[in-house]
Amino acid sequence: MRTTGNRSGSQRRRLVLGSVAATSALALAACGGGATPEEAAQGGGEAPEFTGEYTGPEVELSYWNGFTGGDGPFMDQLVEEFNAEHDNITVVQNTIQWADFYQRLPAAVQAGEGPEVGAMQMEQLATNAARNVIVPVDSVAENLELDESDFPEEVWNAGIYKDQRYGIPLDVHSLAMYYNTEQFAAAGITEPPTDEASFMAALDKLQAAGYQQPFWMPTLWPAHLIYLSLLWQNGGEPYAEDGSEALWDSEEGVAALEWMRSIVDAGYSPPNVAIDTQYQAFKNGENSITFDGIWQINDLKATGMPWAIAPIPVFGENDRVWASSHNFFITRQATEDENKYQAAQVFLAWMSEQSGEWAGSGMIPARNSVREEGALDGMSQEVIAEKIDTLRFLPPVPGIGQVQADELEPAVSESILGSASPEAALSQATSQATELMQRNLEQFGG
Repeated sequence: MRTTGNRSGSQRRRLVLGSVAATSALALAACGGGATPEEAAQGGGEAPEFTGEYTGPEVELSYWNGFTGGDGPFMDQLVEEFNAEHDNITVVQNTIQWADFYQRLPAAVQAGEGPEVGAMQMEQLATNAARNVIVPVDSVAENLELDESDFPEEVWNAGIYKDQRYGIPLDVHSLAMYYNTEQFAAAGITEPPTDEASFMAALDKLQAAGYQQPFWMPTLWPAHLIYLSLLWQNGGEPYAEDGSEALWDSEEGVAALEWMRSIVDAGYSPPNVAIDTQYQAFKNGENSITFDGIWQINDLKATGMPWAIAPIPVFGENDRVWASSHNFFITRQATEDENKYQAAQVFLAWMSEQSGEWAGSGMIPARNSVREEGALDGMSQEVIAEKIDTLRFLPPVPGIGQVQADELEPAVSESILGSASPEAALSQATSQATELMQRNLEQFGG
Protein backbone atom coordinates (compact mmCIF):
# COMPACT_ATOMS: atom_id res chain seq x y z
CA MET A 1 0.00 0.00 0.00
CA ARG A 2 1.35 3.39 -0.94
CA THR A 3 0.10 6.46 0.88
CA THR A 4 1.76 9.05 -1.33
CA GLY A 5 0.72 9.66 -4.88
CA ASN A 6 3.76 11.64 -5.98
CA ARG A 7 7.38 10.55 -5.86
CA SER A 8 9.06 13.93 -6.17
CA GLY A 9 12.43 14.49 -4.55
CA SER A 10 11.01 16.55 -1.71
CA GLN A 11 8.96 13.62 -0.48
CA ARG A 12 11.93 11.50 0.48
CA ARG A 13 13.55 14.13 2.58
CA ARG A 14 13.21 16.60 5.46
CA LEU A 15 14.27 14.48 8.37
CA VAL A 16 11.93 15.66 11.10
CA LEU A 17 11.95 14.04 14.51
CA GLY A 18 8.60 13.00 15.95
CA SER A 19 8.04 14.62 19.31
CA VAL A 20 5.82 11.94 20.82
CA ALA A 21 7.63 9.25 22.79
CA ALA A 22 6.46 5.67 22.88
CA THR A 23 6.58 4.98 26.59
CA SER A 24 4.18 2.17 27.30
CA ALA A 25 5.63 -1.30 27.82
CA LEU A 26 4.22 -3.97 25.52
CA ALA A 27 4.04 -7.47 26.94
CA LEU A 28 5.25 -10.53 25.08
CA ALA A 29 4.52 -14.08 26.11
CA ALA A 30 7.75 -15.76 25.20
CA CYS A 31 7.51 -19.18 23.66
CA GLY A 32 10.29 -21.69 23.98
CA GLY A 33 11.75 -20.04 27.09
CA GLY A 34 14.17 -17.15 27.41
CA ALA A 35 13.53 -13.49 28.06
CA THR A 36 11.28 -11.27 25.99
CA PRO A 37 12.98 -8.72 23.69
CA GLU A 38 12.01 -6.00 26.19
CA GLU A 39 13.54 -7.91 29.10
CA ALA A 40 16.69 -8.56 27.11
CA ALA A 41 16.97 -4.85 26.31
CA GLN A 42 16.83 -4.13 30.04
CA GLY A 43 19.51 -6.70 30.83
CA GLY A 44 17.05 -9.41 31.84
CA GLY A 45 18.52 -12.26 29.83
CA GLU A 46 18.52 -13.40 26.23
CA ALA A 47 15.54 -13.24 23.89
CA PRO A 48 14.28 -16.45 22.25
CA GLU A 49 16.79 -17.72 19.70
CA PHE A 50 16.27 -16.72 16.08
CA THR A 51 16.93 -19.66 13.78
CA GLY A 52 16.69 -17.79 10.48
CA GLU A 53 13.42 -19.51 9.53
CA TYR A 54 9.75 -19.06 10.31
CA THR A 55 7.57 -22.19 10.35
CA GLY A 56 4.56 -20.87 12.24
CA PRO A 57 1.05 -20.00 11.06
CA GLU A 58 0.35 -17.35 8.43
CA VAL A 59 1.06 -13.82 9.62
CA GLU A 60 0.82 -10.36 8.11
CA LEU A 61 3.53 -7.78 8.77
CA SER A 62 3.09 -4.05 8.35
CA TYR A 63 6.20 -2.48 6.82
CA TRP A 64 6.77 1.28 6.87
CA ASN A 65 9.40 3.18 4.89
CA GLY A 66 9.93 6.51 3.17
CA PHE A 67 11.06 5.33 -0.25
CA THR A 68 8.82 7.71 -2.19
CA GLY A 69 11.40 8.64 -4.84
CA GLY A 70 13.02 6.77 -7.69
CA ASP A 71 14.02 4.10 -5.19
CA GLY A 72 10.39 3.19 -4.49
CA PRO A 73 9.78 0.80 -7.40
CA PHE A 74 12.82 -1.26 -6.40
CA MET A 75 11.55 -1.66 -2.86
CA ASP A 76 8.13 -2.60 -4.26
CA GLN A 77 9.85 -5.33 -6.27
CA LEU A 78 11.76 -6.66 -3.26
CA VAL A 79 8.60 -6.87 -1.17
CA GLU A 80 6.83 -8.73 -3.96
CA GLU A 81 9.72 -11.19 -4.20
CA PHE A 82 9.73 -11.76 -0.46
CA ASN A 83 5.99 -12.43 -0.39
CA ALA A 84 6.30 -14.84 -3.31
CA GLU A 85 9.03 -16.81 -1.52
CA HIS A 86 7.29 -16.98 1.88
CA ASP A 87 3.87 -18.62 1.87
CA ASN A 88 3.28 -18.00 5.57
CA ILE A 89 4.40 -14.34 5.72
CA THR A 90 2.66 -11.48 3.94
CA VAL A 91 4.33 -8.07 4.09
CA VAL A 92 2.04 -5.09 3.54
CA GLN A 93 4.04 -2.01 2.61
CA ASN A 94 3.12 1.53 3.64
CA THR A 95 5.32 4.17 2.02
CA ILE A 96 5.18 7.56 3.73
CA GLN A 97 7.02 10.83 3.31
CA TRP A 98 10.03 10.76 5.65
CA ALA A 99 8.87 13.84 7.57
CA ASP A 100 5.52 12.20 8.34
CA PHE A 101 7.20 8.86 8.98
CA TYR A 102 9.31 10.09 11.90
CA GLN A 103 6.47 12.12 13.33
CA ARG A 104 3.92 9.32 13.20
CA LEU A 105 6.00 6.29 14.13
CA PRO A 106 6.34 6.66 17.95
CA ALA A 107 2.66 7.38 18.59
CA ALA A 108 1.53 4.70 16.13
CA VAL A 109 3.65 2.03 17.82
CA GLN A 110 2.46 3.09 21.26
CA ALA A 111 -1.16 2.79 20.11
CA GLY A 112 -0.55 -0.58 18.47
CA GLU A 113 -1.31 0.90 15.06
CA GLY A 114 2.22 1.11 13.71
CA PRO A 115 4.37 -1.30 11.72
CA GLU A 116 6.10 -4.45 12.87
CA VAL A 117 9.10 -3.69 10.65
CA GLY A 118 10.48 -0.65 8.87
CA ALA A 119 13.43 1.18 7.39
CA MET A 120 14.84 4.48 8.64
CA GLN A 121 17.96 6.62 8.32
CA MET A 122 20.79 5.61 10.62
CA GLU A 123 20.83 8.91 12.53
CA GLN A 124 17.29 8.22 13.74
CA LEU A 125 18.04 4.81 15.27
CA ALA A 126 19.42 6.02 18.60
CA THR A 127 16.46 8.36 19.11
CA ASN A 128 13.90 5.63 18.54
CA ALA A 129 15.87 3.11 20.59
CA ALA A 130 16.02 5.57 23.50
CA ARG A 131 12.28 6.12 23.22
CA ASN A 132 11.54 2.39 23.25
CA VAL A 133 9.99 2.52 19.79
CA ILE A 134 12.29 -0.15 18.35
CA VAL A 135 13.84 -3.30 19.85
CA PRO A 136 17.29 -4.91 19.52
CA VAL A 137 18.04 -6.98 16.42
CA ASP A 138 21.31 -8.56 17.57
CA SER A 139 19.84 -11.99 16.83
CA VAL A 140 19.40 -11.12 13.16
CA ALA A 141 22.94 -9.76 12.86
CA GLU A 142 24.32 -12.88 14.53
CA ASN A 143 22.29 -15.23 12.32
CA LEU A 144 23.57 -13.43 9.22
CA GLU A 145 27.09 -13.47 10.66
CA LEU A 146 27.33 -9.72 10.15
CA ASP A 147 30.28 -7.95 11.70
CA GLU A 148 32.02 -4.59 11.51
CA SER A 149 34.60 -5.80 9.00
CA ASP A 150 31.95 -5.88 6.25
CA PHE A 151 30.66 -2.31 6.72
CA PRO A 152 31.96 1.26 6.84
CA GLU A 153 32.81 1.82 10.51
CA GLU A 154 30.41 4.72 11.09
CA VAL A 155 27.53 2.87 9.42
CA TRP A 156 28.06 -0.21 11.57
CA ASN A 157 28.44 1.71 14.82
CA ALA A 158 25.38 3.91 14.22
CA GLY A 159 23.12 0.91 14.75
CA ILE A 160 24.40 0.36 18.30
CA TYR A 161 22.75 2.04 21.28
CA LYS A 162 23.79 1.14 24.83
CA ASP A 163 25.70 -1.92 23.60
CA GLN A 164 22.80 -3.42 21.62
CA ARG A 165 22.13 -3.35 17.89
CA TYR A 166 18.91 -1.71 16.72
CA GLY A 167 19.46 -1.49 12.96
CA ILE A 168 20.53 -3.76 10.10
CA PRO A 169 22.29 -1.59 7.48
CA LEU A 170 20.98 -1.83 3.93
CA ASP A 171 22.73 0.91 1.99
CA VAL A 172 24.78 4.08 1.96
CA HIS A 173 23.55 7.22 0.19
CA SER A 174 25.21 10.59 -0.16
CA LEU A 175 25.17 13.91 -1.90
CA ALA A 176 26.61 14.02 -5.41
CA MET A 177 27.14 16.56 -8.16
CA TYR A 178 24.92 16.30 -11.23
CA TYR A 179 25.81 18.28 -14.33
CA ASN A 180 24.28 18.91 -17.75
CA THR A 181 26.72 17.37 -20.23
CA GLU A 182 25.29 19.29 -23.19
CA GLN A 183 25.75 22.64 -21.45
CA PHE A 184 29.23 21.65 -20.29
CA ALA A 185 30.19 20.84 -23.88
CA ALA A 186 28.80 24.17 -25.11
CA ALA A 187 30.92 25.94 -22.50
CA GLY A 188 34.05 24.00 -23.44
CA ILE A 189 34.21 22.09 -20.15
CA THR A 190 35.56 18.62 -20.78
CA GLU A 191 35.81 17.25 -17.23
CA PRO A 192 33.65 17.69 -14.12
CA PRO A 193 35.20 20.08 -11.57
CA THR A 194 36.98 18.45 -8.66
CA ASP A 195 37.97 21.40 -6.46
CA GLU A 196 36.99 25.01 -5.76
CA ALA A 197 39.19 26.48 -8.48
CA SER A 198 37.85 24.23 -11.24
CA PHE A 199 34.28 24.60 -9.95
CA MET A 200 34.36 28.40 -10.01
CA ALA A 201 36.08 28.33 -13.40
CA ALA A 202 33.29 26.10 -14.70
CA LEU A 203 30.63 28.53 -13.46
CA ASP A 204 32.38 31.41 -15.24
CA LYS A 205 32.64 29.42 -18.48
CA LEU A 206 28.98 28.49 -18.28
CA GLN A 207 27.99 32.12 -17.80
CA ALA A 208 30.15 33.11 -20.76
CA ALA A 209 28.34 30.47 -22.83
CA GLY A 210 24.99 32.07 -22.00
CA TYR A 211 23.93 30.10 -18.94
CA GLN A 212 23.65 33.07 -16.61
CA GLN A 213 22.72 31.27 -13.40
CA PRO A 214 24.39 27.87 -13.72
CA PHE A 215 24.31 26.75 -10.05
CA TRP A 216 21.25 27.46 -7.92
CA MET A 217 21.85 27.54 -4.17
CA PRO A 218 18.83 26.11 -2.30
CA THR A 219 17.58 27.87 0.81
CA LEU A 220 16.06 24.67 2.17
CA TRP A 221 16.69 20.98 1.54
CA PRO A 222 19.40 19.94 0.81
CA ALA A 223 21.10 23.19 1.86
CA HIS A 224 22.01 21.97 5.35
CA LEU A 225 23.56 18.82 3.88
CA ILE A 226 25.71 20.96 1.59
CA TYR A 227 26.66 23.01 4.65
CA LEU A 228 27.66 19.90 6.62
CA SER A 229 29.77 18.69 3.69
CA LEU A 230 31.61 22.01 3.47
CA LEU A 231 32.05 22.15 7.25
CA TRP A 232 33.72 18.73 7.21
CA GLN A 233 35.80 19.72 4.18
CA ASN A 234 37.05 22.76 6.09
CA GLY A 235 38.20 20.53 8.93
CA GLY A 236 35.34 21.24 11.33
CA GLU A 237 32.89 18.99 13.15
CA PRO A 238 29.17 19.69 13.56
CA TYR A 239 28.83 18.17 17.05
CA ALA A 240 30.88 17.27 20.09
CA GLU A 241 31.67 13.57 20.12
CA ASP A 242 29.70 13.02 23.33
CA GLY A 243 26.59 14.72 21.94
CA SER A 244 26.77 17.57 24.45
CA GLU A 245 26.96 20.55 22.11
CA ALA A 246 26.73 21.83 18.55
CA LEU A 247 29.84 23.30 16.94
CA TRP A 248 28.37 25.00 13.88
CA ASP A 249 29.65 28.49 14.72
CA SER A 250 33.30 27.49 14.46
CA GLU A 251 35.57 29.28 12.02
CA GLU A 252 35.19 26.33 9.65
CA GLY A 253 31.41 26.39 9.94
CA VAL A 254 31.08 30.12 9.33
CA ALA A 255 33.37 29.87 6.29
CA ALA A 256 31.20 27.09 4.86
CA LEU A 257 28.03 29.17 5.09
CA GLU A 258 29.77 32.29 3.79
CA TRP A 259 30.73 30.38 0.65
CA MET A 260 27.16 29.22 0.13
CA ARG A 261 25.86 32.79 0.42
CA SER A 262 28.59 34.04 -1.91
CA ILE A 263 27.15 31.94 -4.74
CA VAL A 264 24.00 34.06 -4.56
CA ASP A 265 25.86 37.35 -4.11
CA ALA A 266 28.02 36.63 -7.16
CA GLY A 267 24.96 36.05 -9.34
CA TYR A 268 25.55 32.38 -10.05
CA SER A 269 22.22 31.61 -8.35
CA PRO A 270 18.94 33.46 -8.08
CA PRO A 271 17.92 34.49 -4.55
CA ASN A 272 15.27 32.68 -2.53
CA VAL A 273 15.46 29.28 -4.23
CA ALA A 274 12.56 27.33 -2.74
CA ILE A 275 12.78 23.69 -1.76
CA ASP A 276 13.44 21.42 -4.75
CA THR A 277 13.35 24.36 -7.16
CA GLN A 278 17.04 23.96 -7.94
CA TYR A 279 16.53 20.30 -8.81
CA GLN A 280 13.50 20.92 -10.98
CA ALA A 281 15.42 23.70 -12.72
CA PHE A 282 18.21 21.26 -13.45
CA LYS A 283 15.76 18.79 -14.97
CA ASN A 284 14.33 21.59 -17.10
CA GLY A 285 17.74 22.75 -18.31
CA GLU A 286 17.52 26.06 -16.42
CA ASN A 287 20.78 25.47 -14.55
CA SER A 288 23.87 23.47 -15.32
CA ILE A 289 24.93 21.95 -11.99
CA THR A 290 23.07 20.80 -8.91
CA PHE A 291 24.06 19.08 -5.68
CA ASP A 292 21.57 16.41 -4.64
CA GLY A 293 21.39 12.84 -3.41
CA ILE A 294 22.11 9.71 -5.38
CA TRP A 295 18.47 8.78 -4.83
CA GLN A 296 17.73 11.09 -7.81
CA ILE A 297 19.56 8.86 -10.28
CA ASN A 298 16.55 6.93 -11.55
CA ASP A 299 14.41 10.05 -11.67
CA LEU A 300 16.97 11.73 -13.92
CA LYS A 301 17.27 8.65 -16.10
CA ALA A 302 13.55 8.85 -16.77
CA THR A 303 13.84 12.41 -18.13
CA GLY A 304 16.06 11.56 -21.07
CA MET A 305 18.06 14.75 -20.49
CA PRO A 306 21.85 14.83 -21.01
CA TRP A 307 23.40 14.48 -17.57
CA ALA A 308 26.23 12.87 -15.67
CA ILE A 309 27.14 12.37 -12.03
CA ALA A 310 30.38 13.04 -10.15
CA PRO A 311 31.53 13.41 -6.55
CA ILE A 312 31.02 16.76 -4.82
CA PRO A 313 34.16 18.87 -5.46
CA VAL A 314 36.60 19.39 -2.60
CA PHE A 315 36.23 23.04 -1.61
CA GLY A 316 38.33 22.79 1.54
CA GLU A 317 41.38 20.88 2.72
CA ASN A 318 39.62 17.54 3.24
CA ASP A 319 37.67 15.31 0.86
CA ARG A 320 34.46 14.85 2.85
CA VAL A 321 30.76 14.65 1.92
CA TRP A 322 27.57 14.11 3.93
CA ALA A 323 26.06 10.64 3.78
CA SER A 324 23.55 8.46 5.58
CA SER A 325 22.37 4.84 5.57
CA HIS A 326 18.97 3.16 5.54
CA ASN A 327 18.63 0.56 8.29
CA PHE A 328 15.95 -2.05 8.88
CA PHE A 329 14.36 -2.21 12.34
CA ILE A 330 11.73 -4.08 14.36
CA THR A 331 9.26 -2.20 16.55
CA ARG A 332 8.08 -3.04 20.05
CA GLN A 333 4.66 -3.61 18.52
CA ALA A 334 6.02 -6.73 16.80
CA THR A 335 6.88 -8.25 20.17
CA GLU A 336 3.21 -8.47 21.17
CA ASP A 337 2.96 -11.58 18.99
CA GLU A 338 5.78 -14.12 19.05
CA ASN A 339 4.90 -15.33 15.55
CA LYS A 340 5.07 -11.82 14.13
CA TYR A 341 8.30 -11.18 15.99
CA GLN A 342 9.94 -14.28 14.49
CA ALA A 343 8.55 -13.48 11.03
CA ALA A 344 9.83 -9.92 11.31
CA GLN A 345 13.34 -11.23 11.90
CA VAL A 346 13.06 -13.43 8.81
CA PHE A 347 12.03 -10.38 6.77
CA LEU A 348 14.99 -8.32 8.00
CA ALA A 349 17.43 -11.13 7.32
CA TRP A 350 16.09 -11.68 3.80
CA MET A 351 16.14 -7.96 2.98
CA SER A 352 19.70 -7.59 4.20
CA GLU A 353 20.79 -10.27 1.77
CA GLN A 354 19.22 -8.39 -1.17
CA SER A 355 21.42 -5.29 -0.91
CA GLY A 356 22.99 -6.09 -4.27
CA GLU A 357 19.61 -5.97 -5.99
CA TRP A 358 18.75 -2.79 -4.05
CA ALA A 359 21.66 -1.11 -5.84
CA GLY A 360 19.28 -0.74 -8.76
CA SER A 361 17.53 1.96 -6.75
CA GLY A 362 20.59 4.19 -7.07
CA MET A 363 21.87 3.39 -3.58
CA ILE A 364 25.26 1.97 -2.58
CA PRO A 365 25.15 -1.43 -0.81
CA ALA A 366 26.30 -1.05 2.78
CA ARG A 367 28.16 -4.36 2.76
CA ASN A 368 31.77 -4.12 1.60
CA SER A 369 31.60 -7.69 0.31
CA VAL A 370 28.62 -6.95 -1.94
CA ARG A 371 30.35 -3.94 -3.48
CA GLU A 372 33.56 -5.93 -3.96
CA GLU A 373 31.60 -8.64 -5.78
CA GLY A 374 30.68 -6.12 -8.49
CA ALA A 375 27.12 -5.15 -7.53
CA LEU A 376 27.77 -1.61 -8.78
CA ASP A 377 29.62 -2.43 -11.99
CA GLY A 378 28.43 -0.05 -14.70
CA MET A 379 25.95 1.74 -12.43
CA SER A 380 25.80 5.53 -12.21
CA GLN A 381 26.59 5.61 -8.49
CA GLU A 382 29.74 3.54 -8.94
CA VAL A 383 31.81 6.73 -9.17
CA ILE A 384 30.46 7.78 -5.76
CA ALA A 385 31.00 4.37 -4.19
CA GLU A 386 34.65 4.46 -5.23
CA LYS A 387 35.10 7.27 -2.67
CA ILE A 388 33.06 5.69 0.12
CA ASP A 389 35.90 6.27 2.58
CA THR A 390 35.39 10.04 2.18
CA LEU A 391 31.73 9.96 3.24
CA ARG A 392 30.84 11.35 6.65
CA PHE A 393 27.84 10.49 8.82
CA LEU A 394 26.04 12.18 11.68
CA PRO A 395 26.81 10.72 15.11
CA PRO A 396 24.35 8.24 16.72
CA VAL A 397 23.07 10.76 19.27
CA PRO A 398 19.45 10.55 20.51
CA GLY A 399 17.47 13.59 19.40
CA ILE A 400 19.91 14.61 16.66
CA GLY A 401 17.13 14.76 14.06
CA GLN A 402 15.23 17.39 16.03
CA VAL A 403 18.40 19.43 16.52
CA GLN A 404 18.99 19.44 12.76
CA ALA A 405 15.43 20.33 11.84
CA ASP A 406 14.75 22.90 14.56
CA GLU A 407 18.06 24.76 14.59
CA LEU A 408 20.50 23.99 11.78
CA GLU A 409 18.15 24.06 8.80
CA PRO A 410 16.59 27.46 9.71
CA ALA A 411 20.03 29.01 10.36
CA VAL A 412 21.37 27.91 6.99
CA SER A 413 18.22 29.13 5.27
CA GLU A 414 18.28 32.56 6.95
CA SER A 415 21.86 33.14 5.91
CA ILE A 416 21.40 32.10 2.29
CA LEU A 417 18.31 34.32 2.11
CA GLY A 418 20.40 37.20 3.44
CA SER A 419 18.19 37.86 6.47
CA ALA A 420 21.11 37.15 8.83
CA SER A 421 24.86 36.97 8.44
CA PRO A 422 26.39 33.49 8.53
CA GLU A 423 28.15 34.31 11.80
CA ALA A 424 25.02 35.65 13.50
CA ALA A 425 22.75 32.89 12.24
CA LEU A 426 25.12 30.13 13.31
CA SER A 427 25.92 31.72 16.66
CA GLN A 428 22.29 31.84 17.71
CA ALA A 429 21.48 28.41 16.29
CA THR A 430 24.51 26.82 17.95
CA SER A 431 23.53 28.19 21.34
CA GLN A 432 19.94 26.99 21.03
CA ALA A 433 21.00 23.62 19.65
CA THR A 434 23.40 23.08 22.55
CA GLU A 435 20.61 23.79 25.04
CA LEU A 436 18.43 21.23 23.27
CA MET A 437 21.24 18.67 23.23
CA GLN A 438 21.81 19.16 26.95
CA ARG A 439 18.12 18.47 27.58
CA ASN A 440 18.35 15.38 25.39
CA LEU A 441 21.30 14.12 27.43
CA GLU A 442 19.26 14.52 30.60
CA GLN A 443 16.26 12.78 29.05
CA PHE A 444 18.03 9.91 27.32
CA GLY A 445 21.22 9.65 29.36
CA GLY A 446 24.79 10.30 28.26
